[in-house]
This record gives sequence, structure tokens and C-alpha cells, in this order.
Amino acid sequence: MTEQASPDGLAEQLRAARQWAGITQEQLAGLSTVSVRAIRDLEQGRVRHPRRETLRLLAGAMRLSDARRAALELAVEGAEAGTVMREAYGAELAPPPKPLRRLVGRAEELRSLTGLLATENERLLSVVGLAGVGKTRLAQEAALLLHGRDRTPVVWVDMDEAAPPASGPAGTRSPRSALTGWARSLALGGRGLDELASVIRGRATLLVLDGHDTTPHITPPLLELLHVCEHLKVLITTREPHRTPGNRMLPLGPLPVPDPEPSDGTGTPQPGASLTAGQPAVELMLSYVGHMRPDLMPGDSLVRTVVHLSRALDGVPRAMEAAASWLLLRSPAELLRIALTAPLDVVDDVTAGETGGEGLAALLSAAVHRLDDGPAALLGDLSLLPDGWSADQAAAGLSTPPAAVVRDVHALMLRGLVRRLPGEEDGTPRFGVLNLVRQLAAERAAQLVPAAALVSS
Repeated sequence: MTEQASPDGLAEQLRAARQWAGITQEQLAGLSTVSVRAIRDLEQGRVRHPRRETLRLLAGAMRLSDARRAALELAVEGAEAGTVMREAYGAELAPPPKPLRRLVGRAEELRSLTGLLATENERLLSVVGLAGVGKTRLAQEAALLLHGRDRTPVVWVDMDEAAPPASGPAGTRSPRSALTGWARSLALGGRGLDELASVIRGRATLLVLDGHDTTPHITPPLLELLHVCEHLKVLITTREPHRTPGNRMLPLGPLPVPDPEPSDGTGTPQPGASLTAGQPAVELMLSYVGHMRPDLMPGDSLVRTVVHLSRALDGVPRAMEAAASWLLLRSPAELLRIALTAPLDVVDDVTAGETGGEGLAALLSAAVHRLDDGPAALLGDLSLLPDGWSADQAAAGLSTPPAAVVRDVHALMLRGLVRRLPGEEDGTPRFGVLNLVRQLAAERAAQLVPAAALVSS
């Protein structure tokens, strides 16, 4: 595959690299043994086909990284993208995105995910869960650990973003955009297998497809890439399970939420008990509140309100962050009253209409409406039950075969609509429907009733 580029692309890349190095044309000439005139001609776009040795001398004099060297070579008209990136490919050329915030409350999930990525047997993994639950952030942390510890190249593809243009503003395509472009095309069933495989070859690599929600199956070209590149691992974050043999699915639920008050089991608060210790959802919600309203003192009253808010919003990080933005307009007590009765009214940021993209409320609604009729009807029934039911109790109450209930509850848990609750005193798993989707579940179930009545008539 050949990447065509204009000489202006090389000129811009070379000027940017020299300015990044902080040297003049004369200084670069002295360091590289390339004449000032030749450097000036290159930077003014007069040279279309510089010798590779000239670029090597200039890159060495400016102490460019492998990624910058590759970008410089790809800016030359007629440069072979595959050849250039094979030589430059490594951890520096393919890093994961750096998160802006620390990871909160996901130590066990991170340990499980990195443990699976470290094994030779697991090469295709999917982190599955509700929108806004933190799948991307968990994948980032795992990728950063592999990249930093093992110097593993990470090809990170944001599947929600539009595919980058074949060339940038100056007619060039960066090495990273070429890698992600090939990977995105493969994930969607398109071309790029030969190009990407020739770059990765036998090198241990992590390919992350973040937000791959468009298809329920892994495409044949992506599976072929896994077969060709024996040390490649693919990590997918998705709201819908990818049903492909060999795909290890890791359900990611919301952060654990506490009881309203720490107690001794009788409902009586323990003296001196902390409302935040070991409670990642409360800790995260308090941080959001503090950032939005630094004037609010974190006393017992506010902390208790935050505990109730984190419970009402199910410990979903995106929902809690969006709700905190409404504190510009409402008091914590007012916000809690809304969250308890109509939580979907506060799960989108106050600027949601200005930023574009789907809000969390719409994504939650879509998750419920994508359900098949059987799980959708069960979810509607379960939403009427108080938290803490077991699968056998649900089956008995609904006069439904236990095997069918277990199957559908499993499907609902994979999508994050039902969560497993802590405190299994008798060893029986207990469950609850998320507060955020109870009303949506009831509405979807109600839509099924007329259809069922029509069939029976």
C-alpha cells in the first residue's frame, strides 16, 4: 500500500520537527552535515524526493523519536507506509491514550483483566457493560500497565469517532492514524489485513477497539488478523455482547453502592462509622460534588445526601458526574429528590444539548429497547420487585421455569441492567434492577402486552 503525499507535507513535518528540537537551520546543518541550502529547499517544499540518507541524517541530528522519524518519512511522496512503520513499530509509535483522572474502585476488575491479558490462552476479550459504567477507563488502565511494564505496543481505536481522512491538512497521514485506520476497517469487515499484519508480524501487540457496538459478531478479517499475528491480543469494550467462539466476556457492573447508613445489622448506625471508607461510589460522587461546588462543606449532612445520591444513580460514574453538574442550579437536597423519583432527568450534563452526541438517558433507553421480547418482559416484571431477589424467588413469583429466568437474568446482567448485590449470607446470589432503568423497563414491558394480546386473539 502506498501513501501519496505532497511535498508541502514533508516541508511542514520538517519545520515542525526542527522547531520542536529548538534549533535553527544553520544549527541543523552543522549537526547533520546537510547543507543549509538543502534544508531550506526541503522546508520550502522545493524537493519532492529527498534521499532517505538525508532524512536519516536530519532525524538523527534533531534526535527525533521513532514515531517522528516515521511521520517524516511518510510525508515523502511515494513512501511505502508498511515499510516505514515496520521499521519504526514499537511501544513509542503505538501508545494508549493517557487518562485525565485516576481509576477509582476497580482494583479487582483491573487485576482480572490484566491477568487475562498476560496469559497466552486468552487473545480475544470483551469488557461488556452499560453505557457510562467505565469500560473505556478500565481498558485504558490495563493498556497503560502493559505498555509501561512490558513495552507492548497498543493500537487504540475509538470506534465512536469517524474514520480519519486519508491525509492530514498538509496531505500527510501520520503513522498512528494509518494503524488505527487499518484496524477500524478490519473491525467493520473492510480492508487492511495485509497492511496491519505486515507491521505487527510476530510482535506482541494489544489492539483495543473501544466502543465497538455496531455488530454482535467479530468480523472474519479481524479473526484472520488474530490467526496471522500469533502474539496479538484484541480487547473490545462494548455495550452489547460479541457472540464469537473464543471471545472471553468480562461483564463490568456499576461501582458498589453502600447502604444508606453503616450499621451493625439492626439498622442502627455504628458510632464513628465512616460513610465513605471503602465506598468508591461515594468517594467518586463526593469528588464530582467538590469540583462543581467547592463552597459546599463536606459535613455529615452533605455526605449522607451524597450516599443516597450514589445509590439512586446506581454507582454509574457517568450518571453521577452528570448529576453533579446540576448542582449549579439545584441544592444537594433538591437534586436527591429528583434522582429518587426521576433519575433520568439528571443523568445528562446541563450542557448535553450543546456538546452533541447521545446523552446517557438516550443510551439507557436504547439498551432496554434492544432487548429481545423475553428478557424485556422479565426485566419489566423484575423492576417491580424490591432489591434482593434470587433467581428461584423470581421464577416462583412469576410462575416461570427457573431455567428460563436464569438464562434471561444472565443476559440482563451481561448488559448491566441487572446487578448482583453483596451480602449473600446464605450463599444464594441476590440481584436487583438498576434504578436508572426501572421506568424504562416498565414502559418497554407495557409495549409487549398489546402485541401478546393480538397474537392470542
